[in-house]
Amino acid sequence: MLDLIFFDHYVRVMNKLDAKARSQILHLLCEGNSIRAVTRITGTSKNTVTKLLIDAGRACMAYHDEHIRRVPSKRIQCDEIWSFTYAKQKNVKTAKAAPDQAGDTWTWTALDADSKLIVSYLVGGRDAGYAHAFIEDVADRLANRVQLTTDGHRAYLEAVEGVFGSDVDYAQLVKMYGVAPESAKGRYSPAECTGARKTRVEGDPAVEHVSTSYVERSNLTIRMHMRRFTRLTNAFSKKIENHAYAVALHVMYYNFVRMHSSLRVTPAMAAGVTDQLWEIDDIVGLVEAMEARRPSKKRGPYKKRKREDSN
Repeated sequence: MLDLIFFDHYVRVMNKLDAKARSQILHLLCEGNSIRAVTRITGTSKNTVTKLLIDAGRACMAYHDEHIRRVPSKRIQCDEIWSFTYAKQKNVKTAKAAPDQAGDTWTWTALDADSKLIVSYLVGGRDAGYAHAFIEDVADRLANRVQLTTDGHRAYLEAVEGVFGSDVDYAQLVKMYGVAPESAKGRYSPAECTGARKTRVEGDPAVEHVSTSYVERSNLTIRMHMRRFTRLTNAFSKKIENHAYAVALHVMYYNFVRMHSSLRVTPAMAAGVTDQLWEIDDIVGLVEAMEARRPSKKRGPYKKRKREDSN
C-alpha cells in the first residue's frame, strides 16, 4: 500500500517539474549525459526528461530563429558532422520498424570565426537540397558581405552560387588523405590527412583566412556535449525530431551559457547578440514562456460510464 502511495506521489510530482528541477535536467543534458543517465541521477522518469528536452528544443529553436539575425560577421566557416538515427545506413534495410528518416543524419553548422557564434545549423541529409536550405539560412542571418569557407563537399558549390551569387568571398578547403593502413580498415577513423588545398571559388577571399579549423573544433564540442553523437554506444537518437531538439538545446547552451575559454565571454556576448551571461535558468524561462502561450486544454464535464451488462 505504501508503495502505491509513493508511486502516485512520484507521478504527480514528476509530471510538474519546478524550475530548479528543470534547470538540473537541462544542465545534465547539455554536459553530455544521456537521457537514461539523467533519469538515474535525478530520479525523474524517462518520459518526463524526453518531454522537457522536446519543449526546451522547440523554445531554443524559436529564440535562435528570432534573435540570431543581422550578425555583423567577417568570416564564416561551414562544416557537417555525422551521426545516425535509429540505425546506421547500412543496417536500415534489415532493421525492424525503422522510421522513414532512419540512417545517416548530418548536422550542418556555420560558425563566425571571430566570435565563435554558431550562426546557423540544420539537421537532415547531406544532399544538394539540404545544402541549399542551409546556405540560404546562413545568408538570411548575416548583416554584410563575408568571407565564406567550406570543405570540398560539392553540394556547397551550387548552393553558395544560388544563394549569394557574386556577393561573397568564397573559398573551399579541400583536404587530401593518404591510403588507410591495413590496421585501420573497418574502423571509423579516417585515413591520415596528407595536406590541404585552398581553392578560390568566388570573390577575393584572403588566403590566410581560408580555414575550417574553428568550425571543426566546434563540431568536436558538439560530439563531446551531446551523448547522441558519442561513437560506439547505444545512446544514438531513435527519432530525428528529438535529435534536432537536442541540437537546438546544445546550440543555445553553447552560444549563450557556456563561457568560451579563449574569449572569456560567451559567443553571443562576443557577437553583440546579448550583453549578459545567461544561465540555464534563462533557458528554463524560455520554456515557461512558451508554455504560457499555449492554449489551455479545457476538459469537458465528467460523465460516469454505465457499466455494460456482462451478458
